[in-house]
Amino acid sequence: MQKKHYNKKSAIRAAMCIAVTILVTAMLVNSCPMVSRADNVSELKKSIEQKQQEIKDAQDQKKKLQSGLTDVKSVINSLEKSKSDLSAYVSQLDTNLSAVQAKITELTDMITQKETEITQTKAELAEALAREEAQYEAMKGRIKSMYERGDNFYLEAVLTARSFGDMLNRADYVERLSASDKRILEEFQATREYVEVCKAQLESEQELLEEAKKDVEAEQASLESLISQKEAEITAYEADISNREQLVKEYEAEIAAQNAEIKELENIAKALQKQLEQANGGQKKKYDGGMFAWPAPSYTRISDDYGYRIHPILKTQQFHNGVDMAAPGGSPILAAYNGTVVAAAYSSTMGNYVMIDHGDNLYTIYMHASALYVSQGAEVVKGQKIAAVGTTGRSTGNHLHFSVRLNGSYVSPWNYLK
Repeated sequence: MQKKHYNKKSAIRAAMCIAVTILVTAMLVNSCPMVSRADNVSELKKSIEQKQQEIKDAQDQKKKLQSGLTDVKSVINSLEKSKSDLSAYVSQLDTNLSAVQAKITELTDMITQKETEITQTKAELAEALAREEAQYEAMKGRIKSMYERGDNFYLEAVLTARSFGDMLNRADYVERLSASDKRILEEFQATREYVEVCKAQLESEQELLEEAKKDVEAEQASLESLISQKEAEITAYEADISNREQLVKEYEAEIAAQNAEIKELENIAKALQKQLEQANGGQKKKYDGGMFAWPAPSYTRISDDYGYRIHPILKTQQFHNGVDMAAPGGSPILAAYNGTVVAAAYSSTMGNYVMIDHGDNLYTIYMHASALYVSQGAEVVKGQKIAAVGTTGRSTGNHLHFSVRLNGSYVSPWNYLK
């Protein structure tokens, strides 16, 4: 009898402890509302860790941007010794110009990527906030139900059991309810933390985006400063009357060297074509006669046309072997027609250039690019972006020098352009 009384007291005590646990949980839930599926907790924690790492990466990236801007003064000082040799000066400066343009392109790509990531993070944040609100509403319903049943619901559920076994079953049920409430609370807390880390990530990404935009402006200013420096040096060198005769000789020698380089590339292309013909049973690469696409769609004007004209600096009649299309630096250069890239390289006169074989001894050449997007041997199609407009080589302003060669000689590009 005493043992039975003792078991009953123990059961009552256990039930009361369970009830107290439930009440405490309910109080915690009331101050921290929450969701329903405990399986999400581990996934949320993984997402939180991932986003915290992404925040750290964005902060590190921002620091690198702040310390990686081009020092224009340092670049100009390093070029002082080579000013006496214009060709060497132009080549060295073009290396720096290409590096700055590559940095601008990288930053521009980063801005595009960050804008996409920010849109995604905003969507994730909106989803998390909606989930948090749904958890909160569900919890309010749970608390209301508990209140309507009374605070002693769990105790009564145990004490009104018909037998000791029934009481233990009910106590187990109460414990499961308590554990479920605890899991719900944990998930809500994880959701709350996820919401906060989404907000922090969004803020960090927006800061990085603004830093990248600011750096693009700074690098663009650096690029323009270096281009101005280059233009001033070339103009001063070429405008020196005492150098006039020597300049004419240098210019003619440079053009001869340029033509020899192009001729050599044509010979290499012909040799490769013969190998391909043998491999393809004598089938030749042919130009089908179609009209060319306009290679500089962002052009603003024709700054120099094809043919003989009085050179603006040398003041002597010189042959201009292409059409100069003035266009903003970094704007696209397109392949005029389908073909194979014979060369994608640099020379001190042509700057960064691309040469394309269209078949039947027809070639197009694209000079003074700020960046090249194709390499030797690549197959390109009409209208494909192959480079970016620039002012590399013997150039005093952003433009595309577009040349066409047929059977080893320059011909007017207007014969092929729309």
